Amino acid sequence: MKKIIVLLVLLAAYSCKDVDSSKSACNEIMNADKAMNELAGTEGFHKALLQFADDDVIKPNEGDLPVIGKKLVALKWARAEDTKAISWKPIRVEASTAGDLGYTFGYWTFVTKDTTLYGNYCTVWKKQKTGAWKFVFDGGNSTPKPIAE
Repeated sequence: MKKIIVLLVLLAAYSCKDVDSSKSACNEIMNADKAMNELAGTEGFHKALLQFADDDVIKPNEGDLPVIGKKLVALKWARAEDTKAISWKPIRVEASTAGDLGYTFGYWTFVTKDTTLYGNYCTVWKKQKTGAWKFVFDGGNSTPKPIAE
């Protein structure tokens, strides 16, 4: 009987312990970032970002005010030419211990007929009630060509 009581006390103590979900969240976020990149290469940058964007996304724009909300981002891009010539590679991912918020950081490359442009980016991801990851903020800037990793 004492063994059962000790076991129940240990089980209760363990169940009250905070669980660090960050490692599994990091894997999920990295997979979401890579899937968004793959979709951009086949369907286009705008289509991919809209598919992975949270409804309340914040999307900064170079030389312009940020656009807030997925519907407004879609309207802004409705008449813009989409491209499949941009790709990116996440090199760092972090997640909260709760496993519901995280970010990716990496480098992007945009290849045109005449030149290749480089930059870095930071995307903030939020876990949805469905378990899917959507980004709530995505921004980046131009850089010189990155040094080989």
